[in-house]
Amino acid sequence: MFPEVVETERLRLERFSRETVDTLDLYEYTAKADSIEEETQYVTWDPHTTPKETWDFLTGMEEAWDDRENATYAIFPKAGEDGAGEFAGNTGFDIDWEKRKATLGIWLRKPFWGRGYSGERAGALFQLAFDRLDLEVVDVGHVPDNDKSRRAIEKYIDSYGGRHDGILRNWQLTADGDPVDLELYSVSQTEWREVVGDEREATFLEERDDE
Repeated sequence: MFPEVVETERLRLERFSRETVDTLDLYEYTAKADSIEEETQYVTWDPHTTPKETWDFLTGMEEAWDDRENATYAIFPKAGEDGAGEFAGNTGFDIDWEKRKATLGIWLRKPFWGRGYSGERAGALFQLAFDRLDLEVVDVGHVPDNDKSRRAIEKYIDSYGGRHDGILRNWQLTADGDPVDLELYSVSQTEWREVVGDEREATFLEERDDE
């Protein structure tokens, strides 16, 4: 159902699994990176404390993929980009099939901030959600004081004809279990099609190759 690989102009997204990302390498990124506290300030998980936690995290992503509950991809910049071929983070969406809706998420390592990757992968995931999965709405949110995410989200939501839906009070919990508000945005399939027409930004590959 989900393509194993999604390619955009500058990015290659591969299914997030133990095949594509080594567990111990991911542990280094999620536990010991100098910038990990900054990178996880606004996400719903804390830096990992053991390699077992990272293993369990990857295993959970694999199971959710197999159960068609979410599609999560590892992000790799393509040739010509600074850090080409290096693991840059992960992205994807959770799916509510009954509501025909997906919710976007992304975690980028700090060396890859400020390049517009968030908007580029969002365009590819909209295409996946609307063209292949025939979902009706894709939404995305950020906590109110996360200005970096706000700027990125507002830019790509506007470019695909979406809207700011409002603030959801005490909508999600932080990694520490504290409730926080969520600024919510969404794009409908109709809005997306009105903007993109017959143009498509991403290429879907059903199997990984040896690259």
